[in-house]
Amino acid sequence: MYKYILYWLLIVFGTPTGGQGQAIPENAIEKLNQVDWEEKTIAEGIVWKYGQFEDLFDSNQSITIFEVDLSNKKNKVAVPHVESGFAKTSEFGEKLGAIAAINGSFFNTKTGGSVVFLKDNDSIYTHTSGNSRDYRENAGFAMDQSGNVAVVHRPEEGWETLDDYLTVLASGPMLIHGDGPIEQKQEAFNLNRHPRTAIGMTDENKLIAVVVDGRNSNAHGMSMQELTALMGALGCTRAMNLDGGGSSTAWVREHGVVNNPSDNKLFDHWGERAVANAICFIVGQ
Repeated sequence: MYKYILYWLLIVFGTPTGGQGQAIPENAIEKLNQVDWEEKTIAEGIVWKYGQFEDLFDSNQSITIFEVDLSNKKNKVAVPHVESGFAKTSEFGEKLGAIAAINGSFFNTKTGGSVVFLKDNDSIYTHTSGNSRDYRENAGFAMDQSGNVAVVHRPEEGWETLDDYLTVLASGPMLIHGDGPIEQKQEAFNLNRHPRTAIGMTDENKLIAVVVDGRNSNAHGMSMQELTALMGALGCTRAMNLDGGGSSTAWVREHGVVNNPSDNKLFDHWGERAVANAICFIVGQ
């Protein structure tokens, strides 16, 4: 499968570029298959994985993954948020009694609250602010009335016309959709390596949430194409980028923050940044 994913990337991108415009090494996807992931089942159908690489994409990488089997109807997803101000991903998770959580989408770093489209339970809380760049809100994490999860493109007429889903959290760029990976704009936001958070779906109805550490000698972060390669290697047929940088956080109940957030400039679990929304994984009755 992994050799197929690499071939697929080469067909779509030509020679893919990594951080700072460097080519992605051809053995990078195979290394993802060879790593000895630390793995723990934290609930039925919810697996937490961690891997540390010394030479993935010719760089040091630290990756946390949540794999959520949504065919298990007890496994639910929620998008908690604050309309203004801030809350930490861990606080969102604890308040909802979630089993795990990741940070969500972009927010106002001065006053809090989302700066991209956010609809929850069929109520629109925010519209995308006028200074947002299109490619950074061209994807949406969405849920319908039955709780089915999807990664969707922004409609040409705007998010407000997307009536099939009760919950939509806009973000971007879209990484994988339809026929394969999406070629990204040549912008510093995409080309440079940063901490990243992404979410995607497989054809087997598994949700894949990924948090990549960065801005540290132990974890260099990823470019958008490297992140796309990672999500494809994990089996995602649809995937999108969420807010990254100092916001990138992975939390597990009874374990706390389990990645290495960069806001304190240390490679530890104590640099969590307050955000405005999160994506939580909940085990129901």
